Amino acid sequence: MAAPVPAGFQFAIDRGGTFTDVFARCPGGRVRVLKLLSEDPSYGDAPTEGIRRVLQEELGVAVPRELPLDASRIEWIRMGTTVATNALLQRRGERVALLLTRGFRDLLHIGTQARPRIFDLEAAMPAALYEEVIEVDERLIPQQPGCRLPGSEALPRLAGCTGDTLLLWRPLDLTALRRELERVLARGIRSLAVLLLHSYAWPGHEEQVGALARELGFQHVSLSSAVTAMARAVPRGHTACADAYLTPCIRRYLDGFCAGFAERLRGVPVLFMRSDGGLTPMEHFSGARAVLSGPAGGVVGYAVTTYRQQDGQPVIGFDMGGTSTDVSRYAGEYEHVFEATTAGVSIQAPQLDINTVAAGGGSMLFYRSGLFVVGPESAGAHPGPACYRKGGPPTVTDANLCLGRLLPEFFPRIFGPGEDQPLCRDAALRALRGLAERVGAGTPGQPPMSVEEVAMGFIRVANEAMCRPIRALTQARGHDTSRHVLACFGGAGGQHACAIARALGMKKVFIHKYSGVLSAYGMALADVVHEAQVPCALRYEPAAFAQLDERIAALEQECRQALAAQGFSSDQIRTEAFLHLRYERTDCALMCSAKGHPPTPNSCRAGDFAAAFASRYSTEFGFTIPDRAVVVDDVRVRGTGSTGISCESPLAPSGEPPRVETVTRCYFEEGYLETPVFLLEQLSCDHSIPGPAIIIDKNSTILVEPGCTASLTELGDVCIAVGSGRPSAVGTQLDPVQLSIFSHRFMSIAEQMGRILQRTAISTNIKERLDFSCALFGPDGGLVSNAPHIPVHLGAMQETVQFQIRRLGDDLREGDVLLSNHPCAGGSHLPDLTVITPVFWPGVPKPVFFVASRGHHADIGGITPGSMPPHSKALHEEGAVFVSFKLVKDGVFQEEAVTEALMAPGRVAGCSGTRNLQDNLSDLRAQVAANQKGIQLVAELIGLYGLGVVQAYMGHIQANAELAVREMLRGFAARWGAAVEAEDRMDDGSPIRLRVQVDPQEGSAVFDFSGSGHEVYGNCNAPRAITLSALIYCLRCMVGQDIPLNQGCLAPVRVIIPKGSILDPSPEAAVVGGNVLTSQRVVDVIFKAFGVCAASQVLEQRYPVVLQRFELRRGSGGAGRYRGGDGVCRELLFRQDMVLSVLSERRAIQPYGLQGGSPGALGLNLLLRRDGPTINLGAKTSVPVQPGDVFCLQTPGGGGFGLPGDAGEAEDGAEPAAPRSFAERGSLFEYRRAQEAV
Repeated sequence: MAAPVPAGFQFAIDRGGTFTDVFARCPGGRVRVLKLLSEDPSYGDAPTEGIRRVLQEELGVAVPRELPLDASRIEWIRMGTTVATNALLQRRGERVALLLTRGFRDLLHIGTQARPRIFDLEAAMPAALYEEVIEVDERLIPQQPGCRLPGSEALPRLAGCTGDTLLLWRPLDLTALRRELERVLARGIRSLAVLLLHSYAWPGHEEQVGALARELGFQHVSLSSAVTAMARAVPRGHTACADAYLTPCIRRYLDGFCAGFAERLRGVPVLFMRSDGGLTPMEHFSGARAVLSGPAGGVVGYAVTTYRQQDGQPVIGFDMGGTSTDVSRYAGEYEHVFEATTAGVSIQAPQLDINTVAAGGGSMLFYRSGLFVVGPESAGAHPGPACYRKGGPPTVTDANLCLGRLLPEFFPRIFGPGEDQPLCRDAALRALRGLAERVGAGTPGQPPMSVEEVAMGFIRVANEAMCRPIRALTQARGHDTSRHVLACFGGAGGQHACAIARALGMKKVFIHKYSGVLSAYGMALADVVHEAQVPCALRYEPAAFAQLDERIAALEQECRQALAAQGFSSDQIRTEAFLHLRYERTDCALMCSAKGHPPTPNSCRAGDFAAAFASRYSTEFGFTIPDRAVVVDDVRVRGTGSTGISCESPLAPSGEPPRVETVTRCYFEEGYLETPVFLLEQLSCDHSIPGPAIIIDKNSTILVEPGCTASLTELGDVCIAVGSGRPSAVGTQLDPVQLSIFSHRFMSIAEQMGRILQRTAISTNIKERLDFSCALFGPDGGLVSNAPHIPVHLGAMQETVQFQIRRLGDDLREGDVLLSNHPCAGGSHLPDLTVITPVFWPGVPKPVFFVASRGHHADIGGITPGSMPPHSKALHEEGAVFVSFKLVKDGVFQEEAVTEALMAPGRVAGCSGTRNLQDNLSDLRAQVAANQKGIQLVAELIGLYGLGVVQAYMGHIQANAELAVREMLRGFAARWGAAVEAEDRMDDGSPIRLRVQVDPQEGSAVFDFSGSGHEVYGNCNAPRAITLSALIYCLRCMVGQDIPLNQGCLAPVRVIIPKGSILDPSPEAAVVGGNVLTSQRVVDVIFKAFGVCAASQVLEQRYPVVLQRFELRRGSGGAGRYRGGDGVCRELLFRQDMVLSVLSERRAIQPYGLQGGSPGALGLNLLLRRDGPTINLGAKTSVPVQPGDVFCLQTPGGGGFGLPGDAGEAEDGAEPAAPRSFAERGSLFEYRRAQEAV
C-alpha cells in the first residue's frame, strides 16, 4: 500500500560526528535524501542547512542562509544528534560541581576499580566530569532486623518508595551547605549534580538540596533520584553527573537550532531520538538519555524494515562506519541495557544494546610479529586513508580499493588538499605495497605475497574481527547465530556483508535502499516514547500483587497523560509494563515484560511475570532456580505514541533485464573476476543479480560475492541470498593471513566457553563477579588460547593439564572429565576448581586437544566460611582437595563421589565440609557444559580445515607468541643490558628474589628465583603455577601489543624456582594467601627487575556493614615524575556481632619506587572499638567485632616512577594517554569490564 501523501515537509535528520544525513518527504510524496558535512565554515548548523537546501530546491525560490528559515511549510522535524556523545568523548561539557554525602567525596573517582585493558602498564583514568566536590552532612541507612547499634532504636523512621524503611542517621545540614554552594557559584559553576546515598529509596534530602541550589541561582540541577531512581550509587552518580554535564550543552544547541527559524519553530513538532530508540519532545531531551541518539535511529530503521513478524527470523544489525562498527540485535522487541559505559562514564538509563567494536573503513592495517592486525587505531577523517590523498596510512578502505571493490569514478571529487580530487587508487596501492614488503621480510623462505593477496588477507582478518562480537552477542544469550538475517547499513558495510554472513552461517543479507542514511530514516519511522519507573524492594508473591498492580497502574496513567498532552489519541497510545526481577541472593536482574504471558489467578493483573522471568532466565542461562524467591527491583512502564507514519511506496516491475552500467575487475579468493556494476536506482523488483557484482547507491557500495545472488524487494531494498561459497584449501605451511584468522578463531573458542560458563553457573562468584577463566590446550597440554579473564589464571591451567597427562596417560578416555585443584597439580588455591575435558577425534587414539575451565567456588569447606582463612597453616584447613578426580566417567556425572569429596573436610577437627554444596554441584555442571561447548567448537574447526591443519596452526600461533617475546627480550637487552635483578619482601620478611639473564642473540632469558624465602608457616606460599602465571602476565604487558596468550610466551624462557621455597612449597603447605597476595609481589619483582612499573596497590574486600567513609588516601602514592596511585580508605561500621577476617599485605614493606621515585605509603588495618582503644590489626587476622565497632581499612599507595620534575614534567605525572579512536560500548564491553574488575 502506498504511503499517505504529506501535506507539508517532513524532515528526519541524523547529525553525526562527520556527516549529517537528511531524509525528507516533500508535499506530494517526493523523497529527498541528502548527506552533508556536520562541520563546514560556509554554514553554521548542518541540520538547518540541510532543511534550507531541500526547501530552496523543492520550492524553487531562493532561501538565503543569513535569514531565519520560514517554518510554515514544515509539518515536523525529527532529529538524532551526537552533540552529547561528542561533548562526553572530548570532555567539552558544562562546568559541574558534584555534591555527595560526607565521607564519599571520591566515590565516582574510585568507581568499580575496573581496568578495561588489563595488560596496559599505565592504567589511564578517564577525566572526571566534575571539577568541584561538595560534601554535605546527611546520612540514611536501611533498617535491618537484629540491628544492635547503640541509639538506633531512637532514630527517626522514613518510609521509602521501595517499601523499605530507612533510618535518619544524620540530618541534612542546609545551613552549612548554603555557604558551600555560594562558594561554588562564585567560581562561575552553574550546573550541579547531586548524589546522596539511598536517595533512590527516599529522595527527600536530594529534593531539599535541589530547591536550595535553584534558589541560589544554579541554572541546572541534576538529582540522581530524579534522573535515574535505581539502586547502586556509583552508576547513579555518574548518570547524574552526565546529565548535569551534557544537558546544558544540549539546551544551548537546541536554542541555536531554533534560532535558525522564524518564530523559533513555534507550532512545529520537533522530536529528538533518545538512547532507548524512542522519540521525545525537544523540551524533554536531556543529556543522560542522549548518548546513543544517532545510532539508535539505525536500530529502529532496520528493526522496522527488516524484521518480519510472520516468520519471526531475528536480525543482526551491522552498521560499519569509518572508525568503528556497531552491532545490535532485534527479534521483535528492542534489546535494552540499563547500565552502560561510554567514554569512561557509566550511565544508568535505558539504552539500546549497541555494541561498538574497533573495525571500520578507516581502521589502520599493521603487520606485527608475524600477524595481520586491523585497528583499533583509525586514520580518522584527517588525514584519512591513504587513498584520500593526504598522506594517510593504509586502511580497510585502501584494501577494498586495491581489490577493485570501490570504484573512484562513482565517488564525489572531495579528496586531496583542495578537496576537489577523486579517490586515489595509486596511493592505496603504494600503501599496501609497503605492507606487502614488510610481510615478505617477516616470512623468509616463503613465496612473496602480491599486493592483492595482502589486501585480501587484511579484509579477511577484518571480517573475522567483526564476526567475533556477533557470535558473542548471539551465543551469549542462547541464540543460534546462523538463524539470523544480517541487516547491513552504514557507508562501509556493503563491501563486507556477504563475507561476514557466510562466515557466520547466515543465509540472507538485507540492505535497505536508504542504508546509507538509515539512522535518519529510522527516526522518520520511530514512535514517541514516554517512560516512567520507580524502585521497588518487594518479593514477587501473592501478598505483593496488589501493591505491584497499583504501581503499574499509576505509571501507566502517567505515560498516557504525558503522551495525550503531545496530541496522541487514546487509540494511538500503547503501554507495556516491565518488572526488573532477580532471584533472591543474586545480583543478575532481568527487565521482563509479561508479553505472551497472560494473567493467571496466581499473578499480577498486568500478566504472569513469574512465567516470563522463568522463560527469559532459562533462555539466557539454561536453567531456573524454582525453589528460590524472586525479588522486584524496579517497576517500569514504557508508553508509546504511534505516529503511523509509512515512508515507502512499492516499485513497479520493469519487465526488462537489469542494465549493466559498466564492467570492472574485482579480486576474490579465485583471483580477478569480471564484475558487472549496477546502479541501484535503475533496478526494479523483478531483477535478480548473481555474483560477482557491484551495486552502487549514492551513499554506499554493495559487493555481491561469487556464489551469492542479489534481488530487489517490491519496495526497492536489496536482499542477498548467501551461498556457501567455494571452500579454499588451507595447508599446514604457515600462511600469515590464516595465522591471524586462526588467532581469532582459537580466542573465540575460549571466549565462547566463558560465556556458556557465565550463563549456566549459579553462584554469584562465577555468574556475576565473573571469577573464572576458560582455555584451549594442545595434545601436549600446552596452552593455545586463554581468554584474558583473570591474570592469576594465565598459564597456570597449562600446568594443571600437563600434570593430568603425566599422571593418567592412557587412562584418559572419551567421556571422561577431570577435576583438580591441588597446588602440586598446577592449582592456584583450593577454591579455584579446574575442570578438564580431553577432545578426541575419530581414528586418533589419544586426545587431539584439551579444554579446561577454572572457576572460583565461594566455599569448599575448611576452617572458615568462604574457604579463605587468614590464619591457615596447612592445606587441609583450606577446604576440599582434588588431585586427579574423574568428575565425569564414561559420560556419567559422579555426583555421589564428588559430594563425598566436598564434604570430606568436615571429618577433620575444626574444619567443615562445603557450606554450599548445591552451588558447587551446579557450578561444576556449568564448567562441564562450558568445556562441552569448547569441544563442539574445536570439532567444527577441525571439520572445516582438517585435524592436521588445525594442529599445525596451533603450533604456528604458539611460535608467533614466542617470536613476540623474543623480540621484546632482544630490545630490552639492547637498551638495558643482559642481566638484571630485583628483590622485594613480604610483610613477614620473606624475600622474593629474581635474577634475569637475557641472551641478546637468541632473544631468550633465564628467570632465576633462587634465594627467595623458605616455605612459610602460614598461607602466603605460592604454588609454582602462580609464579608462571605472574611471569606470563608480565611478559604480555611488556610486549605492549596484542599477541596470543599461549605457551609460546614461555618458550624463550627458562624458569628456576627452588623447591621448598615460598614459590614452590611442599604439597601440604597452606596457599590461600599466595594466590591473592604473593602473586602480586612476584609481579612487582618482575616489573622491578625490568624497570618498567613501580609497585602497585592491593585492593581489599568489601563487607556487609554500614560504609561510613570511602575516599582516596591523598598523598599515599609515592612522589615521582609519574606519581604512584593513591590507596583508598574505607570505614565500616558493624551493626551486629560478627567475625572480621582480614587477609592483606604491604602493611610492613612499602611498595617500592623506581628510577628515583619514592615508595608508596604502607597500608594499615585499624579496629576502632566502640568504647575502647584503637587497635592495629596487622596484615592478617580474624577477630570478633561488636555493634558500634569500626574497621578502618587503608590500602597502600603505589610507588612513584622517576625523579620529580624530570623531563619538565610536573610531579603529578605525565599527560594522560591519548584516547583510542573510537568509544567501545555495549553489553559485550560491559561483560569484559566486569571480568577484568575481578
